Amino acid sequence: MFRKTVGALALSLLAAHVQASTEVEWWHAMGGRLGEKVNEIAEKFNASQSDYVVKPVFKGNYTETMTAAIAAFRAKKQPAIVQVFEVGTATMMSAKGAVYPTYELMADTQEPFNSSDYLAAVTGYYSTNDGKMLSMPFNSSTPVLYYNKDALAKAGVEPPKTWEEMGSVGKKLLDAGYKCGFTTGWQSWVQLENFSARHDIPFATRNNGFSGLDTELAFNSPLHVKHITQLAEWQKEGIFSYGGRRSDSAPKFYTGECAMYMNSSASYAGVKSSIQGFEFGVSELPYWKEAISTPKNTIIGGATLWTLKGHTQEEYKGVAKFYTFLSSPEIQADWHQFTGYLPITHAAAELTKKQGFYAENPGTDVAIQQMTSGTPTANSKGLRLGNFVQIRDIINEELENVWAGKATAKDALDNAVKRGNELLRKFERSNS
Repeated sequence: MFRKTVGALALSLLAAHVQASTEVEWWHAMGGRLGEKVNEIAEKFNASQSDYVVKPVFKGNYTETMTAAIAAFRAKKQPAIVQVFEVGTATMMSAKGAVYPTYELMADTQEPFNSSDYLAAVTGYYSTNDGKMLSMPFNSSTPVLYYNKDALAKAGVEPPKTWEEMGSVGKKLLDAGYKCGFTTGWQSWVQLENFSARHDIPFATRNNGFSGLDTELAFNSPLHVKHITQLAEWQKEGIFSYGGRRSDSAPKFYTGECAMYMNSSASYAGVKSSIQGFEFGVSELPYWKEAISTPKNTIIGGATLWTLKGHTQEEYKGVAKFYTFLSSPEIQADWHQFTGYLPITHAAAELTKKQGFYAENPGTDVAIQQMTSGTPTANSKGLRLGNFVQIRDIINEELENVWAGKATAKDALDNAVKRGNELLRKFERSNS
């Protein structure tokens, strides 16, 4: 009888302890192995202390997750944390009364926090003009150039550093028997958005949208037109081969059809596991030497964690503790090495280097070097544009007309700017 009483008491105390833990719900868009890693991170946090329990919930792709969070907020059933991709930043900022800025959260909960610990090229995208972080960086990436080492060796060339070299290298690759010199994923992100940042020219006015909603698109400048015109000519010659709007062109590189491939640094693991019969390397995105002598940093893709209002102070203490845990060098280094996403802090990058990861996996530090080589400018800080998901769709449509020979680069970019500006004005009206 005594044993039963003690056992019942122990179970009762355990139940009370579990009930005493404050739950923090986290909606995210990480499926598959990434989703499993997200669960692992939450489990480690939960095991590290007993006051809070983070519960990750997969809500579909990025668009579905953000849409679900907005609907949930209207129904007053929102999570404490939601993962939102970078093109949703302006939408989240315009959601009046919905967002609890990270810098305010950390100050209000008296959680130690220093924004300078984070990579400036990452946080700049998600900060106010005076550097205050609005959301917590989580999975950030930037585009790089993957290249087939065997193919370049056969053609007797080195990885191109400039677009001028890209043309000559591409021709030699064709002469060596390859079907195409290079292909690209996410053409708007790589060939226009990051192209603008790399060359320190505006993608849009008003500091790329950071200084106000009355911004207008500017990616139809002479340099943008020159670049897309050149790609179109290379498409005809076979040096460039378009393969789709997202990462649809990846198989062209995996199979050796195209010797070079531009896409996210977070594609590293996928490239490594998918290439067929050759070794690959990683280098920085090329730049037009005639336009800029020293290229600027590229900008990021991926997503951050936004804290939503409408929860208790105790829940917010849990969110702040979790953000501190998530930003720790050990967690970030592990996430960076497992996924290929950038480490969000200087300490995580240093720890990864100290652990020998970069030496054992050549090229995995290229993205970091490319992002931290200089101080971000107004043109390389990032983009903050309303309705940007739809604007990217317009850009894709217009660029595909160029690749198909149905439009000139100038006409296509002019049309994309005109159509995109209409969406910007619509966003401005709905948020004024």
